[in-house]
Amino acid sequence: MYIYSFEKLEVWKLSKELVLDIYRITKSFPKEEQFGLINQLRRAAVSVSSNLAEGSSRLTVKDKAHFTMIAFSSSIEVINQLIIANDLNYVDEKDYTIIREKLSLLTKKLNAYHKAQLG
Repeated sequence: MYIYSFEKLEVWKLSKELVLDIYRITKSFPKEEQFGLINQLRRAAVSVSSNLAEGSSRLTVKDKAHFTMIAFSSSIEVINQLIIANDLNYVDEKDYTIIREKLSLLTKKLNAYHKAQLG
């Protein structure tokens, strides 16, 4: 099986883990959040890894860096939504802390990757 370049990126691997974490924790959210916070969190988390993948297929450095910034912005969106979910007591405190730490690492790596792309 062919391995695409984005699949080799540590930052993409971390973003994929984030998606799995978000799907896992949102399973226990109240049903009335099905089309609200659950959907928003899942879409934002998927957006991080998807934009890294899409950016890897772009030909110019500027295009690649643009998609990395979109991925970064989506990760910030996840942080915001996770804070709200925590404030509403939808997230276990242990899960909240673990995912926030993962997001901190991910955003740092996204910033470093973006800087590296721009030289």
